[in-house]
Amino acid sequence: MERTKAELKKKLSPVSYEVTQNNGTEPPFRNDYWDHFEEGIYVDIVSGKPLFSSKDKYDAGCGWPSFTKPIEDLEIVAKLDTSHQMIRTEVRGKTSDSHLGHVFPDGPHPTGLRYCINSAALRFIPVKDLEKEGYGKYKSLFET
Repeated sequence: MERTKAELKKKLSPVSYEVTQNNGTEPPFRNDYWDHFEEGIYVDIVSGKPLFSSKDKYDAGCGWPSFTKPIEDLEIVAKLDTSHQMIRTEVRGKTSDSHLGHVFPDGPHPTGLRYCINSAALRFIPVKDLEKEGYGKYKSLFET
């Protein structure tokens, strides 16, 4: 179900709306997930689609949540971003068409990528709530 801008404005916090709908950026080190390392998955705040796993999250020291790879490449769209007199690769949610953040080629092994994502574009689902929230198939990511 696609939501209108007015519906999203009601559903999302002002910062989540600004980030996801207007290609905004939240402040570094002052956002919900930059230093959050509980086990679980991060989903698109607009579509609810799974995006990243805490298994692939690391502290990049940049002040935003950073991941080495998405859970499923199919839900991530990369686009050239030449705003702010820079050349970057923007990351958007495929289903939501929401701005999520950017991906940079300076991450750790094995991918060498750093998905630098705005917390305001994400909702965290802890492992203990995956089944209840309808994401039970992702529990296997956390089984050893």
